[in-house]
Amino acid sequence: MSGFAVTIRRHRGLGAGLVAWLAGIAFFLPIAWMALTSFHSEADAAANPPSFGAALTLDGYRDFFGSGGGASPWPALVNSTVASLVSTLCVLLLALPAAYALSVRRVRKWTDVLFFFLSTKMLPVVAGLLPVYLFAKNTGMLDNIWFLVVLYTSMNLPIAVWMMQSFLAEVPVAVIEAAQIDGARLPTILARVVAPIALPGIAATALICFIFSWNELLFARVLTGVVAETAPVFLTGFITSQGLFLAKVCAASLVISLPVLAAGFAAQDKLVQGLSLGAVK
Repeated sequence: MSGFAVTIRRHRGLGAGLVAWLAGIAFFLPIAWMALTSFHSEADAAANPPSFGAALTLDGYRDFFGSGGGASPWPALVNSTVASLVSTLCVLLLALPAAYALSVRRVRKWTDVLFFFLSTKMLPVVAGLLPVYLFAKNTGMLDNIWFLVVLYTSMNLPIAVWMMQSFLAEVPVAVIEAAQIDGARLPTILARVVAPIALPGIAATALICFIFSWNELLFARVLTGVVAETAPVFLTGFITSQGLFLAKVCAASLVISLPVLAAGFAAQDKLVQGLSLGAVK
């Protein structure tokens, strides 16, 4: 009977592995198709049925980088980089002490505070678009990249506090108390004690906030023009009502996705550790 149970477990493990591989392939196929289409000509990219053996070309990438006489993507890429990195840094600086107060040194009614943070994400983003636009217009902050930094910081802060609260809850209190006995103040405890222990969780939070900021389109589309245009807004400029644009859009999408893919690949070990932090007691 024990041998039969081992066989059942083995088959279940193989079945779970097969399902995981199929799910991974299903998620990867659209990206592979986008990458292949980006190397086709516009006529081949728009062919129906698709032409898998069509000739490969770099025309889509030349058009994206402005070799064909179009606008250069570098200002938009720089704007997205500045907005994403600076807002992520601001989120971490604000979320770490907030999460500390909600997990390690809990304030009164800390669960109500967490619910308040979560409730701010229940409002549809489009519902706050008009008030934010009017505020930016009346304060002269339209087409300003630093206004996007403030906006992205406020948008990502609630989810960052929620994530880091669960990560910091796993920090041993005895270590913090030992640091306090040695005379360490709160900034020192956060920087030299809490942050190194919760580094995987902080890295996971930073990566998610960076991705959210990099991919944000609605506010960037409405609040920016030429000076503060971000990469997703620049990408939408390739979509026209006349002519073919599929290959150019695929090339632009692939290039714009590379920073996020690179950040995820570089932080994959910390991301796995952070997302699984506290899963095993």
